[in-house]
Amino acid sequence: MSYSSLVSITDYSKEQMLHILKLAAGFEANPNQDILQGKVAATLFFEPSTRTRLSFETAINRLGGRVIGFSDASTSSSTKGETLKDTIKMVSNYADIIIMRHFLEGAARYATEVTDIPIINAGDGANQHPTQTMLDLYSIQKTQGRLDKLKIVMVGDLKYGRTVHSLLMALMHFSPTFYFIAPEELLMPNEYKLICRENNIPYYEDSVFGPEVIEQADIIYMTRIQKERFTDLVEYEKVKNLYILHNYMLNDSKNNLRILHPLPRVNEISQDVDDNPKAYYFEQARNGLYVRQAIISHALGLV
Repeated sequence: MSYSSLVSITDYSKEQMLHILKLAAGFEANPNQDILQGKVAATLFFEPSTRTRLSFETAINRLGGRVIGFSDASTSSSTKGETLKDTIKMVSNYADIIIMRHFLEGAARYATEVTDIPIINAGDGANQHPTQTMLDLYSIQKTQGRLDKLKIVMVGDLKYGRTVHSLLMALMHFSPTFYFIAPEELLMPNEYKLICRENNIPYYEDSVFGPEVIEQADIIYMTRIQKERFTDLVEYEKVKNLYILHNYMLNDSKNNLRILHPLPRVNEISQDVDDNPKAYYFEQARNGLYVRQAIISHALGLV
């Protein structure tokens, strides 16, 4: 694998994560630079995306680079039967870095094995979404003033939610306490709970999203119940509206509480929460621009 690729959040050490966060703060202060002048980035999105793709492309454009690629796999040669290997090797002839989202777990890791240019994983199935994790860490650090010893409540689709999987792995370095709120069908996978136990990270599981949890949270990380991950739509209908955060539910919450969501939301956060100062999900999305500027520049060895 190319040393500068980012496929899993575990590709970064704690020190590297903190370095990226420091770089992101610099890009937030000065987002328009010419660091990527003469560089070409390929965005290969085999799965739909709005925020991730646009923030990556904006990051590249604001740093003076060029973007090629596709946002709809149906417009690519994969519809003709071209293998992922051939697509990656072909695009590597044209670009300095590849940013890819794929519906198959492990696709980004495989891509690093067939090319020498950096690969940035923009999400692979239900597996990992490391750049989202970095912008989540940046958002937590900005709003809490620290990353250490926070109470993190994760709500919703913890089985298929790649964002919560990556975030859990990153926060392991910072002595968190986790609260996993999910129905039986969407529990946090055992492999991640085992990692918590092996690292002496306390966690609690419940199917009830009530005041006992909300009132002690520093961060509530809401997630969408992902219809596209279900093979049985009857099962999806059973769980899709189980957890909805309303503004009144925050009345007795801590002053420092912030609500995060990787977006898009459906109805798991009521719109009456949007004007609450504890709602941070739109600012969280904006932070993705600066973090992705840092990740791209770092991957190319420019900062």
